[in-house]
Amino acid sequence: MSELVKIGSLTPRSRGVNLVAKIVEKPEPRVVSSQYDQSEHRLTEALIADETGAITLVLWDDNIDLVNEGDSIKVVNGFIKLFRGKMQLNLGKFGKIEPSEEPVTEVNTENNLSQKETYGSEDRPRGGGFRSRGFQGRRRFR
Repeated sequence: MSELVKIGSLTPRSRGVNLVAKIVEKPEPRVVSSQYDQSEHRLTEALIADETGAITLVLWDDNIDLVNEGDSIKVVNGFIKLFRGKMQLNLGKFGKIEPSEEPVTEVNTENNLSQKETYGSEDRPRGGGFRSRGFQGRRRFR
């Protein structure tokens, strides 16, 4: 595993995020429909924190049951995604969450990165954006 980072140092472009934090809040999961196959999934947005800051951790399905409020956890290979202009930590396909051997005793919820004002376009990750299949770019017609 590569180097651990602190929550306070995360940016909208952070990828391959490895960190240790405490679950400060874990709301009851809600059921949402997938935009891809319309199947139902459980989703919760837990608040995690370390001594440098706090951020929303998006948990889906089985990952929800792996953690409880007050647990110290390790996030491996997470990434930041902007949702409605606010930063969230996601696991995606390649990330995972596990119990931490080192407890997190001090937390800073005042520096909540998920409550910061909307990030401007200069802070958004570059590239892509088109999610439709088969996009071939601009075509010139003569």
